[in-house]
Amino acid sequence: MKVKVAKTAGFCFGVKRAVDKVYQLIEQGVQPIYTLGPIIHNEEVVSDLADRGVQVIEEQDLDTLSGGTVVIRSHGVGREVYHKLETNHLDYVDVTCPFVLKIHRIVEKQSRAGKHIVIFGDPDHPEVKGICGWCECAHTVLKNKEDTEQFLPPEGKEICVVSQTTFNYNKFKELVEILCKKRYDNSVLNMGDILNTICNATEERQKEAQNIAGEVDTMLVIGGRHSSNTQKLFEICKEECGNTYYIQTPVDLDSEMFHHSSYVGITAGASTPKKIIEEVQEHVRIEF
Repeated sequence: MKVKVAKTAGFCFGVKRAVDKVYQLIEQGVQPIYTLGPIIHNEEVVSDLADRGVQVIEEQDLDTLSGGTVVIRSHGVGREVYHKLETNHLDYVDVTCPFVLKIHRIVEKQSRAGKHIVIFGDPDHPEVKGICGWCECAHTVLKNKEDTEQFLPPEGKEICVVSQTTFNYNKFKELVEILCKKRYDNSVLNMGDILNTICNATEERQKEAQNIAGEVDTMLVIGGRHSSNTQKLFEICKEECGNTYYIQTPVDLDSEMFHHSSYVGITAGASTPKKIIEEVQEHVRIEF
């Protein structure tokens, strides 16, 4: 069985930085350690950290903590969370991805200037919630084509467009085109206010996955079920290769996936450890 693994598969810079920091705190003997939400969308990593005493908490838990160190994950948080941490005199380590921090600064500045912020992304995703938390005034999250077609901006407002860092790049272009074709009578959308804030690592990963999926008979996308960027990779690969499968570990592999296949492609989300990617690759080569 011929196997091709994407060079960009696995931890991105922001995720690796966040995970490494938590393990560093453990080695330094810091106790207790809390992460605001799972540090990454990977059950094996989160489980390993739990075994080492790291506890996952949510924002509402900050009001009941009396000590310890809180880790802000790479997804980032809104301004109000920092306020809670400081008000409750809690120590914290901020490992928000620099690409996400850049979006926070953009929406803060542009909303203060009176612009209506439009965010392309999943409104339920923690990164998007964090971005919303830096908007000084009203803002709108657009998840898909239907949302964008129905969007009506506030009268007389200029619009600034940003995107979740893990958004599908092709979908971003599609939604921008829809906005540009709309004829707003009482609002303004300047091309300079349409900002592609999808991170470079995400864009490169999506393009490479798309290219590989177009070459192979079977495509495997490895990642946690709740990983937004892995879900986007699956969508992109599925369009190129109908025989695309979303798996979390080698346990999910099945011989039916490789029926009449001689060439298998593998990619993985930004929260997938290198160890799991290697295990899947080895399993495919040996078992199928």
